Amino acid sequence: MFSKKILSPQDIKRTLQRLTHQILEKNSDVSSVALIGIQTRGVYLARRIQALIKQLEGSEPPLGTLDITLYRDDLTAIGPKPVVKETSIKFDLNNKVVILIDDVLFTGRTVRAALDEIMDFGRPRRIEFLVLIDRGYRELPIRADFVGKNIPTAADEQVEVKLKEIDGRDEAIVVKREAPDEGMG
Repeated sequence: MFSKKILSPQDIKRTLQRLTHQILEKNSDVSSVALIGIQTRGVYLARRIQALIKQLEGSEPPLGTLDITLYRDDLTAIGPKPVVKETSIKFDLNNKVVILIDDVLFTGRTVRAALDEIMDFGRPRRIEFLVLIDRGYRELPIRADFVGKNIPTAADEQVEVKLKEIDGRDEAIVVKREAPDEGMG
């Protein structure tokens, strides 16, 4: 297995600061903004962005969490007992600018599922999408409004984001999986 670091802890910190400034430049009225993190790492990124907005603006937007498991179009393919995490949106989404946050954008299917689920909670004025890493290979016509880093990847590569809150460290790496040997069982 081959891996290459693409974001260090300092890179992630700077990237989140830049993305937060971009959110504020596009949405000058913080009271109309709500953040929603997609489980799992999107939630931690959303919390960090919420704290940065509070530092810069003196007030923080509401934060929700979203688990898209039951909204996936491949639910039957992921196993008989999918692990469902918490969805918690305890504020009115109507007429809000929702910033949907995730760690990696790949096919676009997670975002599609998230959009379906958000609509079950209300009708936001607008939904904007923020992603730490966009790795390409879209299957759906989805794009991010705010992108931390574009990392073109090959089909046999994965992007892994590690966050200190759950992984003990901050980093993003590209991992290339080696094909198993033909003679191996």
